[in-house]
Amino acid sequence: MEKKTAEKLYEAFYMKVYSYVMTLAKDASAAEEITQETFYKAMTAKQSFRGDSECFSWLCAIAKNAFIDQTRRQSRTEGEPDETLADTAPGIEQTITDSETSFRIHMLLHDMEDPYKEVFELRVFGELSFSQIGAIFRKTESWARVTYHRARLKLKERMDKNEI
Repeated sequence: MEKKTAEKLYEAFYMKVYSYVMTLAKDASAAEEITQETFYKAMTAKQSFRGDSECFSWLCAIAKNAFIDQTRRQSRTEGEPDETLADTAPGIEQTITDSETSFRIHMLLHDMEDPYKEVFELRVFGELSFSQIGAIFRKTESWARVTYHRARLKLKERMDKNEI
């Protein structure tokens, strides 16, 4: 990849990719490291971007794989997953100010099954569009909308059940 193209790509998408990785890693330093690795892999890849999808979707796919690789490396070296990752996530919505309520909602979200959990996090924390979320999962925009809506309903149902 040419240097100017790489710089433009980095400047245009760094914060979006970082936000996406934060939804996965839930740790600022890990997200920064994975984001840097994502751009390094994108810029040094033998196969360059083919143009079949948006640049952002391509970068998110690389980031997701980098996150999975890092998680596997950590689990091999530590033996057990880090329990603090789920506990350090930022607030679920801007209207929630009570930290205890926020913590309980995060616990409910943490227990939600995939793909609902990831789609909800991408939409709320990553602030991605439904078309971008669909591209990450290699599904349609409608699939992303329906999955997000179902995730919201599941979370609301669990909140009502737990009186949050």
